[in-house]
Amino acid sequence: MNNEFLASKDTRILVTGAGGFIGGWLVKNLIEQNYINIRAVDIKPKEEWHQRFDGIENLEIDLQGFDESKSVMRDVGAVYNLAADMGGMGFIENNKSSCMLSVLINTNLLRAATLFEVTRFFFASSACVYNTFKQQSPDNQGLKEEDAYPAFPEDGYGWEKLFSERMCQNFSEDFKIETRIGRYHNVYGPKGTFIGGREKAPAAICRKVAQAKITGIPEIEIWGDGNQTRSFTYIDDIVYGTQLLLHSDIKFPINLGSSEMVSINQLVDFVEDLAGIKLIRNYNLQAPKGVRGRNSDNSLIKEKLNWEPSIPLIEGLSKTYEWVYNQMKSEGA
Repeated sequence: MNNEFLASKDTRILVTGAGGFIGGWLVKNLIEQNYINIRAVDIKPKEEWHQRFDGIENLEIDLQGFDESKSVMRDVGAVYNLAADMGGMGFIENNKSSCMLSVLINTNLLRAATLFEVTRFFFASSACVYNTFKQQSPDNQGLKEEDAYPAFPEDGYGWEKLFSERMCQNFSEDFKIETRIGRYHNVYGPKGTFIGGREKAPAAICRKVAQAKITGIPEIEIWGDGNQTRSFTYIDDIVYGTQLLLHSDIKFPINLGSSEMVSINQLVDFVEDLAGIKLIRNYNLQAPKGVRGRNSDNSLIKEKLNWEPSIPLIEGLSKTYEWVYNQMKSEGA
């Protein structure tokens, strides 16, 4: 750890994408730590933010423009850039150009950060940067940071994240801004998107099982054959790891993901057990499925920070399913 940079409680902290799932939980945690000068920014109308908090600066701004990026960067000491147009595999595969345009956000925020001499800049990258040829087997032993090259990432979203990583590193070299890059692996938890097309696998499975429980129709549709594998990272681990990385001296991209790999079938097993039901599984082999196997190798983060995401999947799923179920019950399945 580098103790030369520890943001004081009155440091102005900019959180972009603050109206999103991860951004909302990060802002909440910063407030709980008594950071009193937070500027939360998102493109969505405030009533659509996943979480919104009084007593801080909440702004609706599209950060794809340089003038807009400059307007939010004044007097900022540290930046958490979580802003991006993204979602689960269904959204990513059908909105490649929209995902690519997020490069404008990171580029203009970096330009503004150098203009105002920001101390630290965190960029939320993704496991989608990894070479897809190294993810063709469900038996994935874990992706190391160097597996992003030679480059062949997820089309659209993955390319944008990989390019933005390079942009961060180049700005760090040329302008001496301290950038930090975390590669998120399938983040999930309560208060996330669980319906509408942008949801990821844990939230989608929780919704489908909850709907079966509520309606009494004992069936579930699974995208693919269910044997594809992933690791899923609970939101509390991501919020902690993100701040840990920002305050560290790690200048290169690093995995922020759980190494507890499961198949989609096993994920359904877990949620069925939580709900106390067993469902007939209908496999949609034509649906978007992504890579065959993806897992996080945490050797580097354990070496550098003596930490890794470690909240068990069943523990995180229990909280997530309970929240999704209650949302479904209150809104009507």
